[in-house]
Amino acid sequence: MATFNLRRANGKRFLIAIIAAASILAPVGAAVSQEGQGQETQIFDASTREWVPYTDWRAYEYYRANGHVPAAFQRQIVDFRTTERPGTIIIDGDRHYLYYVLPDLKAIRYGIGVGRDGFGWAGIVNVGRKQEWPTWIPPKEMVERDPEAAKWAGGMPGGPDNPLGAAAMYLYAGGKDTIFRIHGTNQPWTIGLNISSGCIRLNNEDIRDLFSRVEVGAKVIVLMQGASLYRGV
Repeated sequence: MATFNLRRANGKRFLIAIIAAASILAPVGAAVSQEGQGQETQIFDASTREWVPYTDWRAYEYYRANGHVPAAFQRQIVDFRTTERPGTIIIDGDRHYLYYVLPDLKAIRYGIGVGRDGFGWAGIVNVGRKQEWPTWIPPKEMVERDPEAAKWAGGMPGGPDNPLGAAAMYLYAGGKDTIFRIHGTNQPWTIGLNISSGCIRLNNEDIRDLFSRVEVGAKVIVLMQGASLYRGV
C-alpha cells in the first residue's frame, strides 16, 4: 500500500493513505489501493501499528498539533491526465480532492471536505456566480433539522464566523441554482472528511486561490461513488 509521510502529532508519527475503489478518474502516479466496494481515508498510528479511520476528532487533533491538515490534503501541482479543457474543475469526492485543470496534463490539487453520509452527490454543473465573503442562507431542510441554522434563516452576513468562509462559487445547472457551493470554511481541520450537507469546502487560503482562477461558467464535474446523481456523468 502506498503511503504519504506526514509530520508528527503529539509525539506520534502518522502516515496517511487514500484507500480507494476503482474510479474513472486517475491522476498520474496516484497512490491508491483497492479494498472492497467502499472507500475511506485512514491513518496509520505507529504507536499501535494499526490503521484507523481519519475521523472528525483525529482530524481536529492533528490540526491542533500541527496547525495544518496532512500533507496529502495541502494544495499542490500534480500530473493529471484528462481530456477536459484547462479551467475545468474535477472533484473526486471519494479521495477528498478537487482538481483545477491546467495545460500540459497538469492540475492544481486541493484537499476538500465533502457531503457526509446521505448528502453526497455527483453530476456535471457550472459555476453560475462567485462571491467573496458571501452571506450564508441555510436551506429550508437544514433550518428544519438544525436549531443553530434556524436562527440564521434570514441570512448570516459574511465574516470569519460564516460557514461559507472567505469566498463561494455557486453551482448552477440549466441556469438554475443547485443550492450546492464550492466554498471556504471556518473549520479548516475538516478538510479530508465527509462533513458537509453536500457542499464542497476548502480552507480559506485555498478557496481564495481557486476563486482567483475560476471563471463564471466554468465546467464542474463531481464524482463520488454511491452518490445521488444530480446530472448525468
